[in-house]
Formats: sequence, C-alpha cells, structure tokens
Amino acid sequence: MTLADLNQLRTFVTLYELRSVTATAERLHVTQPTVSYTLRRLRAQFGDELFRREGHDMVPTGKATQLFGPLHAALAQIDETVGGSEVFEPTTFTGELVLGLTSIGEQTFLPPITAALGREAANPHLQVERLDADAVEDSLVRGTIDLAMTVSLIDTPRLWRTLVRAVEYVALSSGAHPLPATAPDMFAGRRFVRVSARGGHVFPVQALTENGLMGQVSLTVEEYATVPAVLEATDLVVLLPRHVAEVFSGWFPGLRIADLPWPGQSTPVSLYTRSDASLSPAQRWFRSVVFEAVAAGEYRVDAGG
Repeated sequence: MTLADLNQLRTFVTLYELRSVTATAERLHVTQPTVSYTLRRLRAQFGDELFRREGHDMVPTGKATQLFGPLHAALAQIDETVGGSEVFEPTTFTGELVLGLTSIGEQTFLPPITAALGREAANPHLQVERLDADAVEDSLVRGTIDLAMTVSLIDTPRLWRTLVRAVEYVALSSGAHPLPATAPDMFAGRRFVRVSARGGHVFPVQALTENGLMGQVSLTVEEYATVPAVLEATDLVVLLPRHVAEVFSGWFPGLRIADLPWPGQSTPVSLYTRSDASLSPAQRWFRSVVFEAVAAGEYRVDAGG
C-alpha cells in the first residue's frame, strides 16, 4: 500500500467520523478541494457514492458503513505500530477524553470516576456528553465519544462491551408521605413522576404501563436531576434504580426507598467502547480506570483492558 493509498483511506475514515468536508480538511490540514478530489477517487475505487449530502452533513451509505470498521481498525494498527515504541504515561497525558453518560450516570458514576482519575495523578480534559441511547453505537464508532455507560443492550461486533452492575428498580418517595408496606396495592391513590427513557431506562414506563398506573402520572420530566427535590416537597413517587435511589436519599435524608411488589430487574449497566483494535492507548487506559471506579464486585472478573 502506498502513502497515497493510506492518505485516501485516512480521508475516508475522517470524513465518516466528522460528516463534513470542511471539518475533514481542517483535521487533515489539507484543502477542501483535496478532500473532494479524494472522495471522487474513493467513489470510483469502491463503485459506490459512499457519502450523500443531506443539509450540512455528509451521510454515509450502507457501503461506507461496512467499510469504516475494518479501515479504521487497519489505520489504528498502522498508527500504533509506527508509534509503538512510546509507552503511554497517564500522568503526562493532557488530551481530551469524552465520556457519554445519562443524567443518572452523571450523578452516580461521575464522582467515583473523577476520584479515580485523581488517584492516577492524571490530568486529561474530561468532557461529559449527555447520552442518547439510540445514538450510542454511532457516537462511539465515529469517535465523537470515547466511552459510554448505559442500560441499553447494544449487540454489535463494532463495539466492545462489559457488564458494570446489575440494575434493580425501587420506588422512592418522601418520608413525609411514606408508601405503605410492599404489596400489590401499595400505590393506590399515589401520583407518579415519569422520567424520559431517552437514556435507556425503559423499565419504569413499562412497569407503570403493565400495572395500570400510567393514569396516575402527574408529572413528566426529561431528567432525573430535579426529581429528589420534587419528591421531598410533594407526595409524588418515582421508580428508579436502587443504586441511584441510594445516592438521592443520601443527598435528601428525608426520602425513603421501598421495594416494588413486582419483579424489578432490568438489563445491567454496561460499559461500551470501540473494538479493541480501534482503541488508542489513552482510550484503553481510560476504559480500565472507569471500569475499576464503577463496576460492582460480581462483574470485575469480566473486565478487559
């Protein structure tokens, strides 16, 4: 493979990640006509349009999506081989790492993660992006985020996945308006807060629907951040993971946790990155640090890195 071939493939991979000819040119330090010329050559080589312009975005075709994973992994392997003599040193790394978390994840997982980075004496620029469960795979594959944690099950060979912790759902309410003992009728006459399932937590809505309680929802919000204060000031009830309820009740000691009268398990929280072959040394190190910071004991044996 010639240097020209490598440059063409690097242009393809970068354009796939950034979805913009302008941004690709800036990233690769070339002109926009150079990127457009390279794209024309790639289209002829692969016999496919590869990218279609939709508004301001260059949207990949199915063929481009098939090509991206193997080509990205091959380039990553070449880059690692060329720079393989350098040992990654966390204490000198000051680059950016992007972590995808839901609002619940920010509140429960971010504190131990930042503490773990401190213990490593590392000083990266950690950027936290709000996670949309439907966009996790695309964001990781394109490299707009380095690592994600979600209860959504994403079954694809393009991503590395390991379990972090089991998720058991409970009810949380104010101690001033306590729930009765756990029983099928414990929610009779009670009103609920419904939180958007955008982050992947679909169990609460399913449970409310299946048990005929959706008619008792009187407040719908996008995020969990304000829920503890709302519960403390009202007689409302929310269904949420136990590990989150424990954090919230620590912040607001007046809140009370109650077990559900029906099975309350959902898919576990999982940690996702690109496949190992596509990860940089910094991303592998970051994945290991995050896993050790947040994983429950029963899942630690599954950790990669």
